[in-house]
Amino acid sequence: MTLFPGLLLEQCSYKDQFDNLEKHTQWGIDVLEKYVKFVKERTEIELSYAKQLRNLSKKYQPKKNSKEEEEYRYTSTRAFLATLNEMNDYAGQHEVISENMTSLITGELTRYVQELKQERKSHFHDGRKAQQHIETCWKQLEASKRRFERDCKEADRAQQYFEKMDADINVTKADVEKARQQAQLRHQMAEDSKAEYSSTLQKFNSEQHDHYYTHIPNIFQKIQEMEERRIVRIGESMKTFAEVDRQVIPIIGKCLDEITKAAESIDHKNDSQLVIEAFKSGFEPPGDIEFEDFTQPMKRTVSESSLSNSRGDGKSEPKFGGKSKGKLWPFIKKNKPPPPPPASASPSAVPNGPQSPKQQKEPLSHRFNEFMTSKPKIHCFRSLKRGLSLKLGAGPEDFSNLPPEQRRKKLQQKVDELNKDIQKEMDQRDALTKMKDVYIKNPQMGDAASVDHRLAELGQNIEKLRIEVQKFEGWLAEVEGRLPMRTEQARRQSGLYEAQNTSAVNSCAQDRESPDGSYTEEQSQETEMKVPATDFDDEFDDEEPLPTIGTCKALYTFEGQNEGTISVAEGEMLYVIEEDKGDGWTRIRRNEDEEGYVPTSYVEVYLDKNAKAETKSLTSFWTASPSPVSPVHWK
Repeated sequence: MTLFPGLLLEQCSYKDQFDNLEKHTQWGIDVLEKYVKFVKERTEIELSYAKQLRNLSKKYQPKKNSKEEEEYRYTSTRAFLATLNEMNDYAGQHEVISENMTSLITGELTRYVQELKQERKSHFHDGRKAQQHIETCWKQLEASKRRFERDCKEADRAQQYFEKMDADINVTKADVEKARQQAQLRHQMAEDSKAEYSSTLQKFNSEQHDHYYTHIPNIFQKIQEMEERRIVRIGESMKTFAEVDRQVIPIIGKCLDEITKAAESIDHKNDSQLVIEAFKSGFEPPGDIEFEDFTQPMKRTVSESSLSNSRGDGKSEPKFGGKSKGKLWPFIKKNKPPPPPPASASPSAVPNGPQSPKQQKEPLSHRFNEFMTSKPKIHCFRSLKRGLSLKLGAGPEDFSNLPPEQRRKKLQQKVDELNKDIQKEMDQRDALTKMKDVYIKNPQMGDAASVDHRLAELGQNIEKLRIEVQKFEGWLAEVEGRLPMRTEQARRQSGLYEAQNTSAVNSCAQDRESPDGSYTEEQSQETEMKVPATDFDDEFDDEEPLPTIGTCKALYTFEGQNEGTISVAEGEMLYVIEEDKGDGWTRIRRNEDEEGYVPTSYVEVYLDKNAKAETKSLTSFWTASPSPVSPVHWK
């Protein structure tokens, strides 16, 4: 294996190679950071794409309580809705891609880059330190060498001076001795410098050997390993990049399969049948138009009296015939069969269609009086009036402007809505009755008389809604052509009142019709309904203890000093018999003889699933009731 220490070919090129390695490792880190940035931008694109897909799916989702919900009865629109839902899941898979890439690649590589930078900095710091150390040793060697050279030169000059003084006969002996001592001193200094230089040189050679054969190769080896780990890491990240996409391919394929399955579920025959059921009117096709023979006056025997009579009547007869024809056909146009009249409030008043006049010679006033006095024709005018009022934006309450089938659907929908409203009001009344009984038994929790006004309002609302239900069920019975007796299914749906006498409801439906085609509520208001008795009073009047609805654990110690409270110790397990009603107190039981209220914040409650279902109606009152009653908090 070729290592970075192999770059040390010559001592003179060491510094250059070290700088080259520093530049190369920095380039490697830059490449890693560039890849991290690439993956990060890819995750942003995936998130943006997923967000756009979700917004697109949400944009075309049907709005609640709108007409679009009715359109999703058809298989084609249901398939489109399934496609929107699958596209939402498809967007979720792109979010998964973004999340996985962020956690497995971007986050990991970002941390690794920081560690890599620290490791690289440490290695090159060690290299620079080793370089500075060898340079210091080299400087010490040079200084020792120069000092040794200088001492040798000075010793040589001192020796030459001594020899010169010793050869001169004019110099005193003392001067010669002084010159000899000076030469010896210089020689000693030279020997010392030589020894120091030799020692420094040996030390430098040893340091240099360690530097070029131990320290620097080790540093280069660490740098090489660091660089190789970087290369391996970026390769693993690229594999992860592909694996993240590959993991969601099965789920994306499943989404596409579901879209295909939804498309294959489209049934054109079923959709066509739904259209027929939705828009069929229930009218019978119009009958044939009778032939009107205008040649009968020409076949009379011509005489003077007849001629005179015909002359006298000839001026008015044609005009009358034309006017009567126009007056008696307010619903048709020329050369077109008459459309069926709108449905009415009475089954006996539904005509099969306007009949053509058979005697053209009757006066217009007689025909018009007959037209106005006959019950079916009066009802035609009522229907016409209702049709005009609907066009003006004020539709009749009984939907008599609609065809029979459409009217039946509207009436049934109205009855269902009223039954839901009645059930809601009854739930609130029952919850309020329970709360009143609690206040009666525990006056410190609230004033029982304060809920009477609200109970009276709920009773009035329920009675009004019952009358409305009876009224609409009477109309529904007329449309369906049956007696206005409620079926068992209708009783189970509403659960509000007992079945009424058939004749009473029938007379109510007929008597409420006024001459102008509208309905009055006098007869309905006089009809009394029976309300099934509730068993809430029996529950609270019974002296038996309340059943447990769960358990609780005391989080803190509570000293129950007020009446109705109970003392608990921290960590104690007790039974819950009444949930917090919004006043901050929970009713608990220790045993058959000890029960009372504790602050809700002092205990941790564990309710049973069955108990949660039983207390649902009472909880709905606290959240939905507009009653001004508020529980009294204990001090």
